Amino acid sequence: MDDLWLGIDIGTSASKGVVVDRSGTILASSRRGHGTSSPRPGWFEQDAETVWWHDFRELSAELVAATPGRPAAVAVSGLGPCLLPVDADGRALRPAILYGIDTRATAEIAALEAELGTERILARAGSMLTGQAVGPKLLWLRNDEPEVYRRTAMVFSAASYLVYRLTGEYVLDHHTASQWTPLYGLDGQCWNTRWAESIAPGLSLPALRWASEVVGSVTEQAATETGLPQGIPVTAGTVDAWAEAASVGVRRPGEVMVMYGTTMFLVEATARAARHRGLWSTAGLWPGSHTLAAGMATSGSLTEWLAALTGAAVADLTVEAAQSPPGAHGLLMLPYFAGERTPLFDPWARGAVLGLTLAHHRGDLYRAALEATAFGVRHNLDAMSEATGGADRALTAVGGGTTGGLWPQIVSDVTGLSQRLPAQTVGACLGDALLGAMATGREPDIDRWNPTASVVAPDHSTRGLYDARYADYREFYSATADIAHRLAAAQLRGAR
Repeated sequence: MDDLWLGIDIGTSASKGVVVDRSGTILASSRRGHGTSSPRPGWFEQDAETVWWHDFRELSAELVAATPGRPAAVAVSGLGPCLLPVDADGRALRPAILYGIDTRATAEIAALEAELGTERILARAGSMLTGQAVGPKLLWLRNDEPEVYRRTAMVFSAASYLVYRLTGEYVLDHHTASQWTPLYGLDGQCWNTRWAESIAPGLSLPALRWASEVVGSVTEQAATETGLPQGIPVTAGTVDAWAEAASVGVRRPGEVMVMYGTTMFLVEATARAARHRGLWSTAGLWPGSHTLAAGMATSGSLTEWLAALTGAAVADLTVEAAQSPPGAHGLLMLPYFAGERTPLFDPWARGAVLGLTLAHHRGDLYRAALEATAFGVRHNLDAMSEATGGADRALTAVGGGTTGGLWPQIVSDVTGLSQRLPAQTVGACLGDALLGAMATGREPDIDRWNPTASVVAPDHSTRGLYDARYADYREFYSATADIAHRLAAAQLRGAR
């Protein structure tokens, strides 16, 4: 059997796949774009059949045809944590409810906090209940769509659904399960069965496995549909951001991946299961591993919005923003255009710009948006320091937002930290292939698979300005939160 591994990731806006050999060389790659649906404000969904499985089938068939040998394993990841209810015959009963960008379960969060207690939830599950958690969304399904819930026999996230379609196995990796708060016990690394039965009575939860484990093999039916060879091993799968963190070698405590994408996401490896009310504490991808995670609700989506609003290309706006000085000629922006996730956990936060004059131009606005996301990164890194008691961090930057250099440079200037840019930027699918290699008895050398291409160092001459502006950023939210919440309520009433 050749040492070739196939990795496929189903992301929020695109799916990607690669075939990798033992040296980490990418032999073939492919991509498919897709979207999400938002049937109501605060709701975000994807169809498991026409998006998740469709993309997987197309990518796998293309990659297998381009592979010069039989893959040793296939590994998958996907956006998450999501909630997909499926009937006893394996048919999806509704579109999947997506991760923290979907905020429909606010009433259920409040009800569970009152019933279980916020401190007990944090102690047992490792994280507070937020829009990221699957438990409240499962309770929402039971309350708001009782007929769907009555027919639900299994529940999946994106990667576990693909694993089920490939192998017939009903499993979930420990990492994804640890984001199904409060259903998973972080310290015991098992289901909180009493809480699970209270939230979803009668529902059978999947068997727990590690992302670095083989859980089954490709069935005859799956081989027919995907072009994959029948019988090749399949790993447990995991959430895309953690697979991407694996692809750039985030394994030792203090190593942090900063992902510049549609949303900004950070994953830090930790020595223990740390707790913080403003972060997600999760299990890692292999036994004994732990992580802290943070996620902003907007980043790339904010820059795309500004491009659409101004009618300018992102590349042109980047050039104009580079001509605007640090501080954007006295502009300060809050990037909470879709609420905010960590460390605020405020779905009713809203975007704002302060300091506008008739002299400002679109390049200033664009730079203010980049600086706002950088302040958000610093806010999250501060929370991580509070959780772990340490401030020494090694950052690795990934994602499409690193292209061009301006955005990561601003983040380094605002945080005062250097960022390593890896040679391979294909994303989570490379981490999937790496996990597939681990699951089949290999231990890839990440320095060979994905070496450092360049380093972004902070410009310390801007530190005084950005320290002062960061303090203003923190005060800006506090000073305007009540007004933003009233406006958000008015927006919700208008949408209804």
